[in-house]
Amino acid sequence: MQSITPPLIAVIGSDGSGKSTVCEHLITVVEKYGAAERVHLGKQAGNVGRAVTNLPLMGKSLHKTIERNQVKTAKKLPGPVPALVITAFVARRLLRFRHMLACRRRGLIVLTDRYPQDQIPGAYDGTVFPPNVEGGRFVSWLASQERKAFHWMASHKPDLVIKLNVDLDVACARKPDHKRESLARKIAITPQLTFGGAQLVDIDANQPLEKVLVDAEKAITDFMTARGYH
Repeated sequence: MQSITPPLIAVIGSDGSGKSTVCEHLITVVEKYGAAERVHLGKQAGNVGRAVTNLPLMGKSLHKTIERNQVKTAKKLPGPVPALVITAFVARRLLRFRHMLACRRRGLIVLTDRYPQDQIPGAYDGTVFPPNVEGGRFVSWLASQERKAFHWMASHKPDLVIKLNVDLDVACARKPDHKRESLARKIAITPQLTFGGAQLVDIDANQPLEKVLVDAEKAITDFMTARGYH
């Protein structure tokens, strides 16, 4: 018998693992089982940063703030301006997450590109403000709000998480504009994420795209069949 609550399926992995391409294919697979919606739940700081650069007057200054913040916040709480930039990203992600929940309430099967996690602070799709670090009252309050937001989002456990595992050299070849050390951290973190005990499927994303898509499609088919979808 088909489950009452429509499935929530997430695709995660480092940059260079092929998440977007896989999601573009998988949404067509998921739609065979019913009405579905694809939602991006990442921060997309790179895209926002490029857009910010084009803003008049403060564009270049704010873009530098975003870039500096990516390094500084790992060691100490940032100042008020970068803290507000971080908070803006959190608010943006919350809006997308609430949209995703609304889709589920409407009975849609949801496929997400990325998924928020509160398991590893500072890791991708996790909190940015460093935990247990002193700072000004205002920034500390913003940090606490970020932790609450991610805890709330992570409490909504996905039904299936497809992990795209990729080697560092492959990821660097696919994303030559990304820093090698940044990709290395993301690749190392991917196997550690459990998403509260969600059903996990690991896929070797070093393979040719056609094979990755076949493996991902099989993961969806097996999962949906087990849930009573035909």
